[in-house]
Amino acid sequence: MAPGKKGVLERLDAGEVVIGDGGFVFALEKRGYVKAGPWTPEAAAEHPEAVRQLHREFLRAGANVMQTFTFYASDDKLENRGNKLSFTGAQINEAACDLAREVANEGDALVAGGVSQTPSYLSCKSETEVKAIFKRQLDVFIKKDVDFLIAEYFEHVEEAVWAVEVLRETGKTVAACLCIGPEGDMHGVSPGDCAVKLVKAGAQIVGINCHFDPMTCVQAVKMMKEGVEKAGLKAHYIVQPLAFHTPDCSCQGFIDLPEFPFGLEPRILTRWDMHKYAREAYNVGIRFIGGCCGFEPYHIRAIAEELTQERGIVAAGSEKHGMWGAGLEMHTKPWVRARARRDYWENLKPASGRPLCPSMSSPDGWGVTKGHTDLMQQKEATSQDQLKQLFDRSKSH
Repeated sequence: MAPGKKGVLERLDAGEVVIGDGGFVFALEKRGYVKAGPWTPEAAAEHPEAVRQLHREFLRAGANVMQTFTFYASDDKLENRGNKLSFTGAQINEAACDLAREVANEGDALVAGGVSQTPSYLSCKSETEVKAIFKRQLDVFIKKDVDFLIAEYFEHVEEAVWAVEVLRETGKTVAACLCIGPEGDMHGVSPGDCAVKLVKAGAQIVGINCHFDPMTCVQAVKMMKEGVEKAGLKAHYIVQPLAFHTPDCSCQGFIDLPEFPFGLEPRILTRWDMHKYAREAYNVGIRFIGGCCGFEPYHIRAIAEELTQERGIVAAGSEKHGMWGAGLEMHTKPWVRARARRDYWENLKPASGRPLCPSMSSPDGWGVTKGHTDLMQQKEATSQDQLKQLFDRSKSH
């Protein structure tokens, strides 16, 4: 950590708002640097300029955490289902740490090293085997001396607890995020009970990321907070949701939506939706507020702008953005100048422009999770026979 920078716990203990960054895999997939399907982060080594630029855009937008682009960078995921890469997990993770640190040093930002759920857990590998995967990633984070650690995107609290137990051995601050909603994890453990397990395992910051929209995630974190307080424990809280509306999702979240991942654009939240999210999260008592898949820098800027008074900081990116559309006062057309006001944007109900599209979808409800034969992973590429079976099965849902 750079001299003079406060750590994440120091900031949270002081009541400060910590703003996370956005969803790197989705943002970089749209830019042509990540392959949808594997969702692996080899771009950190293959195209460092793209990853560096996205870090800078989030920093300019107001983020003060640069999370390493190490999502799904465990060796068992990098080699899963025929995914052939020219870089090792260690090389990717080292490159990601260097990029995050370079940009963090350009502002008052911290570097967070991140690990996520593993194919090995879904394939029912042992606790020892799964923990060994986290340990290999952790070796890089120790070598690069990240400021704190995040265990994120876990569908099962059991695996998240294993991750926290490994990460806490470093003595660094540990945050833990589950990708669950109010219904709980994939084995039915409630958000409150999940949070208690994570805190007891050693996480100082607990919460939710991904799979659901902001308000659903805030609701789930609120349930976590209630569970922790009822158990007589203490923690800080984090929320990093999707930038997509998901009112029709089941417990598996947005990956069950038929639009996932290539048809989600009509569901994207506006910057004004993000203002509401930031305020709701703050009012619930969450102080680490960021984003996950679908979040672009302008979404993070909206969070920073909504909480400008509480933070006492104006994001650099706001130099080019008038609050509540104020910049439209300079527009040449009078009817557009008439939109330069808060009440207009707060009350707007955006149209999709798609006359034949429904407002809701029917999620795929296959109802399988860890332990089911359908989720046993393999190194070999998915065969055409395997795909045909899936295609045939999907038609019956």
